[in-house]
Amino acid sequence: MDVDIGNALASVASPGVSREALDRLDERVAAAHERIEAGRANDEFGYASLNLPERTDPDEIRRAVDPIAGEETEALITVGIGGSALGAATIVDALGADVETVFLDNVDPAWVADRVDGLALSRTAVNVVSRSGTTAETLANFLVVREAFEDAGVDWTERAVVTTGESGPLRELADRHDLPALEVPSGVPGRFSALSAVGLVAAAVCGRDLDALLAGAAEEADSLSGSLYDCPAYAYGATTYALDARGASINAFVPYAESLETAAEWFAQLWAESLGKDGLGQTPVRALGATDQHSQLQLYRAGPRDKLVTFVAPRERPDREIPATDVDDLAYLGESSLGELLDAEFRATEASLAAAGRPTVRIELERVDERELGGLLYGLEAACVLAGELSGVNAFDQPAVDWAKRAARGLLGGGDFPEAEAVDAKTTLRVER
Repeated sequence: MDVDIGNALASVASPGVSREALDRLDERVAAAHERIEAGRANDEFGYASLNLPERTDPDEIRRAVDPIAGEETEALITVGIGGSALGAATIVDALGADVETVFLDNVDPAWVADRVDGLALSRTAVNVVSRSGTTAETLANFLVVREAFEDAGVDWTERAVVTTGESGPLRELADRHDLPALEVPSGVPGRFSALSAVGLVAAAVCGRDLDALLAGAAEEADSLSGSLYDCPAYAYGATTYALDARGASINAFVPYAESLETAAEWFAQLWAESLGKDGLGQTPVRALGATDQHSQLQLYRAGPRDKLVTFVAPRERPDREIPATDVDDLAYLGESSLGELLDAEFRATEASLAAAGRPTVRIELERVDERELGGLLYGLEAACVLAGELSGVNAFDQPAVDWAKRAARGLLGGGDFPEAEAVDAKTTLRVER
Protein backbone atom coordinates (compact mmCIF):
# COMPACT_ATOMS: atom_id res chain seq x y z
CA MET A 1 0.00 0.00 0.00
CA ASP A 2 1.05 3.59 -0.58
CA VAL A 3 0.18 6.40 1.82
CA ASP A 4 -0.16 10.13 1.09
CA ILE A 5 -0.30 12.29 4.23
CA GLY A 6 -0.01 15.63 2.43
CA ASN A 7 -3.57 16.71 3.23
CA ALA A 8 -2.96 16.05 6.93
CA LEU A 9 -0.21 18.67 7.13
CA ALA A 10 -0.80 21.83 9.15
CA SER A 11 -0.28 23.89 5.98
CA VAL A 12 -3.48 22.32 4.62
CA ALA A 13 -5.67 21.29 7.52
CA SER A 14 -6.72 22.15 11.04
CA PRO A 15 -6.08 20.08 13.00
CA GLY A 16 -2.94 19.23 11.09
CA VAL A 17 0.66 18.22 11.69
CA SER A 18 3.57 20.42 10.75
CA ARG A 19 6.62 18.99 9.02
CA GLU A 20 8.67 20.01 12.04
CA ALA A 21 6.36 18.06 14.33
CA LEU A 22 6.62 15.03 12.05
CA ASP A 23 10.41 15.27 12.16
CA ARG A 24 10.32 15.27 15.96
CA LEU A 25 7.81 12.43 16.00
CA ASP A 26 10.04 10.41 13.68
CA GLU A 27 12.55 10.03 16.50
CA ARG A 28 9.84 8.36 18.60
CA VAL A 29 8.87 6.21 15.62
CA ALA A 30 12.44 4.92 15.48
CA ALA A 31 12.33 3.96 19.16
CA ALA A 32 8.90 2.35 18.76
CA HIS A 33 10.15 0.39 15.77
CA GLU A 34 12.98 -1.03 17.87
CA ARG A 35 10.46 -2.17 20.48
CA ILE A 36 8.22 -3.72 17.81
CA GLU A 37 11.13 -5.55 16.19
CA ALA A 38 12.28 -6.87 19.57
CA GLY A 39 8.77 -8.13 20.23
CA ARG A 40 8.68 -9.83 16.84
CA ALA A 41 12.10 -11.41 17.36
CA ASN A 42 10.98 -12.88 20.69
CA ASP A 43 7.54 -13.85 19.33
CA GLU A 44 5.95 -11.92 22.19
CA PHE A 45 2.19 -11.85 22.62
CA GLY A 46 0.67 -9.45 20.11
CA TYR A 47 3.91 -8.63 18.34
CA ALA A 48 3.84 -12.21 17.03
CA SER A 49 0.95 -11.06 14.82
CA LEU A 50 3.43 -9.26 12.60
CA ASN A 51 5.24 -12.57 11.94
CA LEU A 52 2.21 -14.26 10.37
CA PRO A 53 3.29 -13.80 6.72
CA GLU A 54 6.26 -16.11 7.33
CA ARG A 55 4.62 -18.23 10.04
CA THR A 56 1.37 -19.20 8.29
CA ASP A 57 1.54 -22.41 6.26
CA PRO A 58 -0.85 -22.17 3.28
CA ASP A 59 -0.32 -25.85 2.39
CA GLU A 60 -1.56 -26.89 5.84
CA ILE A 61 -4.70 -24.83 5.33
CA ARG A 62 -5.32 -26.26 1.88
CA ARG A 63 -4.91 -29.82 3.19
CA ALA A 64 -7.40 -29.17 6.00
CA VAL A 65 -10.08 -27.75 3.72
CA ASP A 66 -9.59 -30.27 0.92
CA PRO A 67 -12.34 -32.61 2.25
CA ILE A 68 -14.91 -29.80 2.29
CA ALA A 69 -13.83 -27.87 -0.81
CA GLY A 70 -14.40 -28.69 -4.45
CA GLU A 71 -17.10 -28.59 -7.09
CA GLU A 72 -19.66 -30.32 -4.86
CA THR A 73 -19.49 -27.47 -2.31
CA GLU A 74 -21.87 -24.65 -3.12
CA ALA A 75 -21.84 -22.72 0.17
CA LEU A 76 -19.64 -22.09 3.18
CA ILE A 77 -20.87 -21.14 6.64
CA THR A 78 -18.23 -19.52 8.83
CA VAL A 79 -19.28 -19.48 12.48
CA GLY A 80 -17.33 -16.95 14.53
CA ILE A 81 -17.53 -13.44 15.92
CA GLY A 82 -15.30 -10.38 15.94
CA GLY A 83 -11.78 -11.23 14.88
CA SER A 84 -12.82 -14.83 14.30
CA ALA A 85 -15.01 -13.75 11.38
CA LEU A 86 -14.22 -10.21 10.20
CA GLY A 87 -10.83 -10.97 8.67
CA ALA A 88 -12.21 -13.91 6.72
CA ALA A 89 -15.23 -11.86 5.59
CA THR A 90 -12.98 -8.99 4.53
CA ILE A 91 -10.85 -11.23 2.34
CA VAL A 92 -13.78 -13.07 0.75
CA ASP A 93 -15.85 -9.93 0.16
CA ALA A 94 -12.89 -8.11 -1.35
CA LEU A 95 -11.78 -10.88 -3.69
CA GLY A 96 -15.04 -12.63 -4.46
CA ALA A 97 -15.91 -16.27 -3.92
CA ASP A 98 -16.50 -19.38 -6.00
CA VAL A 99 -19.18 -20.42 -3.48
CA GLU A 100 -21.92 -18.67 -1.51
CA THR A 101 -20.56 -17.42 1.81
CA VAL A 102 -22.43 -16.96 5.08
CA PHE A 103 -20.75 -15.46 8.14
CA LEU A 104 -22.67 -16.12 11.34
CA ASP A 105 -21.20 -13.37 13.52
CA ASN A 106 -24.32 -12.40 15.43
CA VAL A 107 -27.00 -14.26 17.38
CA ASP A 108 -30.12 -12.42 16.30
CA PRO A 109 -32.56 -15.35 15.92
CA ALA A 110 -34.40 -14.14 12.82
CA TRP A 111 -31.15 -13.16 11.11
CA VAL A 112 -29.52 -16.52 11.82
CA ALA A 113 -32.55 -18.42 10.54
CA ASP A 114 -32.62 -16.31 7.39
CA ARG A 115 -28.94 -17.06 6.72
CA VAL A 116 -29.18 -20.81 7.25
CA ASP A 117 -32.65 -21.60 5.86
CA GLY A 118 -32.63 -22.33 2.17
CA LEU A 119 -29.02 -23.55 1.97
CA ALA A 120 -28.52 -26.96 0.40
CA LEU A 121 -26.80 -28.36 3.49
CA SER A 122 -25.63 -31.52 1.71
CA ARG A 123 -23.48 -29.20 -0.42
CA THR A 124 -22.60 -26.73 2.36
CA ALA A 125 -19.32 -26.65 4.32
CA VAL A 126 -18.92 -25.30 7.85
CA ASN A 127 -15.92 -23.66 9.51
CA VAL A 128 -16.33 -22.94 13.22
CA VAL A 129 -13.74 -20.54 14.66
CA SER A 130 -12.98 -19.85 18.33
CA ARG A 131 -9.61 -19.84 20.04
CA SER A 132 -11.01 -20.80 23.44
CA GLY A 133 -13.81 -22.94 22.09
CA THR A 134 -16.06 -21.34 24.71
CA THR A 135 -17.19 -18.12 22.98
CA ALA A 136 -20.90 -18.05 23.78
CA GLU A 137 -22.15 -16.58 20.51
CA THR A 138 -20.01 -18.85 18.37
CA LEU A 139 -20.89 -22.03 20.24
CA ALA A 140 -24.59 -21.17 20.27
CA ASN A 141 -24.64 -20.59 16.51
CA PHE A 142 -22.63 -23.75 15.90
CA LEU A 143 -25.16 -25.79 17.87
CA VAL A 144 -27.96 -24.24 15.79
CA VAL A 145 -26.12 -25.06 12.55
CA ARG A 146 -25.35 -28.60 13.69
CA GLU A 147 -29.00 -29.19 14.50
CA ALA A 148 -29.99 -27.89 11.05
CA PHE A 149 -27.67 -30.42 9.43
CA GLU A 150 -29.04 -33.24 11.57
CA ASP A 151 -32.64 -32.24 10.83
CA ALA A 152 -31.80 -32.31 7.12
CA GLY A 153 -30.32 -35.80 7.45
CA VAL A 154 -26.82 -34.57 6.57
CA ASP A 155 -23.74 -35.80 8.45
CA TRP A 156 -22.23 -32.51 9.57
CA THR A 157 -18.97 -34.21 10.55
CA GLU A 158 -18.23 -34.78 6.87
CA ARG A 159 -18.77 -31.09 6.05
CA ALA A 160 -16.91 -29.36 8.91
CA VAL A 161 -13.48 -27.97 9.71
CA VAL A 162 -12.54 -26.48 13.08
CA THR A 163 -10.18 -23.57 13.77
CA THR A 164 -9.40 -23.33 17.47
CA GLY A 165 -6.72 -23.34 20.17
CA GLU A 166 -4.60 -26.21 21.45
CA SER A 167 -7.26 -27.17 23.98
CA GLY A 168 -10.91 -26.53 24.81
CA PRO A 169 -14.34 -27.83 23.84
CA LEU A 170 -13.89 -27.33 20.09
CA ARG A 171 -10.54 -29.11 20.12
CA GLU A 172 -12.15 -31.98 22.01
CA LEU A 173 -15.01 -32.01 19.50
CA ALA A 174 -12.58 -32.18 16.58
CA ASP A 175 -10.65 -35.02 18.20
CA ARG A 176 -13.82 -36.96 19.03
CA HIS A 177 -15.19 -36.76 15.48
CA ASP A 178 -11.83 -36.82 13.69
CA LEU A 179 -12.52 -33.43 12.10
CA PRO A 180 -9.90 -31.46 10.18
CA ALA A 181 -8.58 -28.93 12.69
CA LEU A 182 -6.36 -25.91 12.33
CA GLU A 183 -4.79 -23.95 15.16
CA VAL A 184 -5.48 -20.35 16.02
CA PRO A 185 -1.89 -19.11 16.28
CA SER A 186 -0.60 -18.53 19.78
CA GLY A 187 0.35 -14.99 20.72
CA VAL A 188 -2.01 -13.48 18.13
CA PRO A 189 -5.15 -11.59 19.26
CA GLY A 190 -8.19 -12.39 17.14
CA ARG A 191 -8.40 -9.00 15.46
CA PHE A 192 -4.81 -9.43 14.23
CA SER A 193 -5.37 -12.97 12.90
CA ALA A 194 -6.68 -12.37 9.37
CA LEU A 195 -3.43 -13.61 7.84
CA SER A 196 -3.59 -16.93 9.69
CA ALA A 197 -5.89 -19.94 9.37
CA VAL A 198 -8.55 -17.81 11.09
CA GLY A 199 -8.90 -15.63 8.02
CA LEU A 200 -7.59 -17.92 5.31
CA VAL A 201 -9.76 -21.04 5.65
CA ALA A 202 -12.68 -19.24 4.01
CA ALA A 203 -10.38 -17.84 1.35
CA ALA A 204 -9.08 -21.34 0.57
CA VAL A 205 -12.58 -22.83 0.29
CA CYS A 206 -13.54 -19.91 -1.95
CA GLY A 207 -10.66 -20.55 -4.33
CA ARG A 208 -8.49 -17.57 -3.50
CA ASP A 209 -4.68 -17.51 -3.78
CA LEU A 210 -3.31 -17.85 -0.23
CA ASP A 211 0.30 -17.62 -1.38
CA ALA A 212 -0.30 -14.25 -3.02
CA LEU A 213 -2.11 -12.92 0.07
CA LEU A 214 0.82 -13.87 2.29
CA ALA A 215 3.37 -12.61 -0.25
CA GLY A 216 1.73 -9.19 -0.30
CA ALA A 217 1.78 -9.10 3.49
CA ALA A 218 5.43 -10.15 3.50
CA GLU A 219 6.31 -7.28 1.17
CA GLU A 220 4.66 -4.87 3.58
CA ALA A 221 6.54 -6.47 6.47
CA ASP A 222 9.81 -5.93 4.63
CA SER A 223 9.01 -2.22 4.36
CA LEU A 224 8.92 -1.69 8.14
CA SER A 225 11.76 0.62 9.07
CA GLY A 226 12.76 3.12 11.71
CA SER A 227 11.35 6.13 9.88
CA LEU A 228 7.81 7.13 9.00
CA TYR A 229 9.19 8.69 5.82
CA ASP A 230 10.32 5.28 4.54
CA CYS A 231 7.42 3.10 5.69
CA PRO A 232 3.80 3.59 4.54
CA ALA A 233 2.37 1.69 7.53
CA TYR A 234 4.30 3.80 10.02
CA ALA A 235 3.46 7.00 8.12
CA TYR A 236 -0.22 6.20 8.61
CA GLY A 237 0.12 5.09 12.23
CA ALA A 238 2.20 8.11 13.23
CA THR A 239 -0.06 10.58 11.42
CA THR A 240 -3.23 9.21 13.02
CA TYR A 241 -1.57 9.38 16.44
CA ALA A 242 -0.44 12.97 15.88
CA LEU A 243 -3.84 14.10 14.63
CA ASP A 244 -5.61 12.37 17.52
CA ALA A 245 -3.37 14.27 19.93
CA ARG A 246 -4.38 17.49 18.16
CA GLY A 247 -8.11 16.89 18.41
CA ALA A 248 -8.99 14.58 15.49
CA SER A 249 -10.44 11.95 17.79
CA ILE A 250 -12.60 10.36 15.07
CA ASN A 251 -11.19 8.42 12.11
CA ALA A 252 -13.65 7.94 9.24
CA PHE A 253 -12.44 5.03 7.12
CA VAL A 254 -13.81 5.44 3.59
CA PRO A 255 -12.95 2.89 0.89
CA TYR A 256 -13.77 3.86 -2.67
CA ALA A 257 -14.44 0.30 -3.75
CA GLU A 258 -17.61 -1.61 -2.90
CA SER A 259 -15.53 -4.77 -2.43
CA LEU A 260 -13.67 -3.12 0.46
CA GLU A 261 -16.76 -2.17 2.48
CA THR A 262 -16.23 -5.08 4.88
CA ALA A 263 -12.61 -3.96 5.27
CA ALA A 264 -14.01 -0.86 6.98
CA GLU A 265 -15.77 -3.11 9.50
CA TRP A 266 -12.53 -5.02 10.07
CA PHE A 267 -10.62 -1.75 10.51
CA ALA A 268 -13.19 -0.49 13.02
CA GLN A 269 -12.60 -3.48 15.29
CA LEU A 270 -8.82 -3.31 14.87
CA TRP A 271 -8.68 0.41 15.72
CA ALA A 272 -11.30 0.49 18.48
CA GLU A 273 -10.37 -2.65 20.39
CA SER A 274 -6.63 -2.05 20.14
CA LEU A 275 -6.38 1.65 20.94
CA GLY A 276 -9.46 2.43 23.07
CA LYS A 277 -7.89 2.27 26.53
CA ASP A 278 -7.03 4.49 29.48
CA GLY A 279 -9.30 7.26 28.23
CA LEU A 280 -7.44 7.29 24.91
CA GLY A 281 -8.17 6.09 21.40
CA GLN A 282 -9.44 7.38 18.09
CA THR A 283 -13.04 6.40 17.34
CA PRO A 284 -13.32 4.61 13.97
CA VAL A 285 -16.30 5.39 11.75
CA ARG A 286 -17.26 3.25 8.76
CA ALA A 287 -18.30 4.84 5.49
CA LEU A 288 -18.28 3.98 1.78
CA GLY A 289 -17.47 6.11 -1.22
CA ALA A 290 -19.27 7.37 -3.16
CA THR A 291 -22.43 6.34 -1.26
CA ASP A 292 -21.72 8.23 1.95
CA GLN A 293 -20.82 11.46 0.21
CA HIS A 294 -24.60 11.83 0.20
CA SER A 295 -25.07 10.98 3.87
CA GLN A 296 -21.96 11.87 5.89
CA LEU A 297 -19.79 14.31 3.94
CA GLN A 298 -21.76 17.31 5.15
CA LEU A 299 -20.67 16.55 8.72
CA TYR A 300 -17.06 15.83 7.80
CA ARG A 301 -16.70 19.09 5.85
CA ALA A 302 -18.75 21.48 7.98
CA GLY A 303 -19.13 19.86 11.39
CA PRO A 304 -16.76 19.86 14.38
CA ARG A 305 -13.05 19.76 13.59
CA ASP A 306 -12.59 16.43 15.35
CA LYS A 307 -12.25 14.09 12.37
CA LEU A 308 -9.63 12.54 10.15
CA VAL A 309 -10.92 10.98 6.94
CA THR A 310 -8.94 8.00 5.66
CA PHE A 311 -9.56 7.27 1.99
CA VAL A 312 -8.69 3.87 0.50
CA ALA A 313 -8.76 3.60 -3.28
CA PRO A 314 -7.41 1.24 -5.95
CA ARG A 315 -5.62 2.79 -8.93
CA GLU A 316 -6.98 0.13 -11.28
CA ARG A 317 -10.42 -1.46 -11.28
CA PRO A 318 -12.76 -3.28 -13.67
CA ASP A 319 -14.81 -0.71 -15.55
CA ARG A 320 -18.04 -0.26 -17.45
CA GLU A 321 -18.89 2.37 -20.01
CA ILE A 322 -21.83 4.68 -19.34
CA PRO A 323 -24.27 4.49 -22.27
CA ALA A 324 -24.76 7.64 -24.33
CA THR A 325 -27.91 9.69 -23.80
CA ASP A 326 -29.73 12.35 -25.79
CA VAL A 327 -30.44 14.37 -22.61
CA ASP A 328 -28.26 17.45 -23.04
CA ASP A 329 -27.54 17.97 -19.34
CA LEU A 330 -26.37 14.34 -19.02
CA ALA A 331 -24.54 14.02 -22.32
CA TYR A 332 -21.15 14.36 -20.62
CA LEU A 333 -21.74 11.09 -18.77
CA GLY A 334 -21.96 9.18 -22.04
CA GLU A 335 -18.37 10.08 -22.76
CA SER A 336 -17.03 8.44 -19.59
CA SER A 337 -17.30 5.25 -17.51
CA LEU A 338 -18.51 4.26 -14.06
CA GLY A 339 -14.89 3.88 -12.94
CA GLU A 340 -14.03 7.37 -14.16
CA LEU A 341 -17.08 8.75 -12.38
CA LEU A 342 -16.15 7.02 -9.11
CA ASP A 343 -12.56 8.27 -9.38
CA ALA A 344 -13.79 11.80 -10.03
CA GLU A 345 -16.10 11.56 -7.01
CA PHE A 346 -13.17 10.41 -4.88
CA ARG A 347 -10.79 13.17 -5.97
CA ALA A 348 -13.50 15.83 -5.71
CA THR A 349 -14.43 14.72 -2.17
CA GLU A 350 -10.79 14.69 -1.10
CA ALA A 351 -10.29 18.17 -2.55
CA SER A 352 -13.47 19.49 -0.95
CA LEU A 353 -12.26 18.45 2.49
CA ALA A 354 -8.84 19.99 1.88
CA ALA A 355 -10.51 23.22 0.74
CA ALA A 356 -12.39 23.25 4.04
CA GLY A 357 -9.17 22.65 5.97
CA ARG A 358 -10.14 19.14 7.12
CA PRO A 359 -7.37 16.51 7.42
CA THR A 360 -7.39 13.47 5.17
CA VAL A 361 -5.00 10.64 4.38
CA ARG A 362 -5.02 8.70 1.13
CA ILE A 363 -4.15 4.97 1.07
CA GLU A 364 -3.77 3.63 -2.45
CA LEU A 365 -3.63 0.09 -3.79
CA GLU A 366 -2.65 -0.85 -7.31
CA ARG A 367 -5.82 -2.93 -7.53
CA VAL A 368 -7.97 -5.09 -5.27
CA ASP A 369 -6.30 -8.48 -5.60
CA GLU A 370 -4.71 -11.00 -3.25
CA ARG A 371 -1.26 -9.43 -3.13
CA GLU A 372 -2.48 -5.89 -2.60
CA LEU A 373 -5.08 -6.93 -0.04
CA GLY A 374 -2.51 -8.88 1.97
CA GLY A 375 -0.35 -5.78 2.04
CA LEU A 376 -3.25 -3.58 3.12
CA LEU A 377 -4.24 -5.85 6.00
CA TYR A 378 -0.67 -6.16 7.24
CA GLY A 379 0.04 -2.46 6.80
CA LEU A 380 -2.98 -1.39 8.82
CA GLU A 381 -2.10 -3.86 11.58
CA ALA A 382 1.45 -2.50 11.75
CA ALA A 383 0.09 1.06 11.77
CA CYS A 384 -2.17 0.15 14.68
CA VAL A 385 0.68 -1.41 16.65
CA LEU A 386 2.80 1.71 16.11
CA ALA A 387 -0.05 4.00 17.18
CA GLY A 388 -0.38 1.93 20.34
CA GLU A 389 3.33 2.26 21.08
CA LEU A 390 3.24 6.03 20.56
CA SER A 391 0.12 6.33 22.75
CA GLY A 392 1.58 4.20 25.51
CA VAL A 393 -1.30 1.69 25.48
CA ASN A 394 -1.25 -2.08 25.14
CA ALA A 395 -2.68 -2.62 21.67
CA PHE A 396 -3.14 -6.35 22.24
CA ASP A 397 -5.55 -6.74 25.16
CA GLN A 398 -9.27 -5.93 25.47
CA PRO A 399 -10.23 -5.79 29.17
CA ALA A 400 -13.49 -3.92 28.55
CA VAL A 401 -14.68 -6.60 26.15
CA ASP A 402 -13.79 -9.35 28.60
CA TRP A 403 -15.85 -7.59 31.31
CA ALA A 404 -18.97 -7.71 29.16
CA LYS A 405 -18.34 -11.36 28.25
CA ARG A 406 -18.24 -12.32 31.93
CA ALA A 407 -21.42 -10.36 32.61
CA ALA A 408 -23.29 -12.07 29.77
CA ARG A 409 -22.12 -15.50 30.83
CA GLY A 410 -23.28 -14.86 34.38
CA LEU A 411 -26.72 -13.76 33.16
CA LEU A 412 -27.07 -17.04 31.27
CA GLY A 413 -26.17 -19.13 34.31
CA GLY A 414 -22.66 -19.95 33.16
CA GLY A 415 -21.08 -19.18 36.53
CA ASP A 416 -20.92 -16.65 39.32
CA PHE A 417 -19.51 -13.40 37.99
CA PRO A 418 -19.72 -10.10 39.87
CA GLU A 419 -20.01 -8.32 36.55
CA ALA A 420 -23.44 -9.91 36.08
CA GLU A 421 -24.64 -8.32 39.31
CA ALA A 422 -23.87 -4.89 37.89
CA VAL A 423 -26.52 -5.45 35.22
CA ASP A 424 -29.26 -5.45 37.85
CA ALA A 425 -27.93 -2.17 39.24
CA LYS A 426 -28.86 -0.28 36.07
CA THR A 427 -30.22 3.22 36.64
CA THR A 428 -33.58 3.73 34.94
CA LEU A 429 -35.55 6.80 33.95
CA ARG A 430 -38.39 5.49 31.79
CA VAL A 431 -40.48 7.60 29.49
CA GLU A 432 -43.39 5.46 28.35
CA ARG A 433 -46.31 5.93 25.99
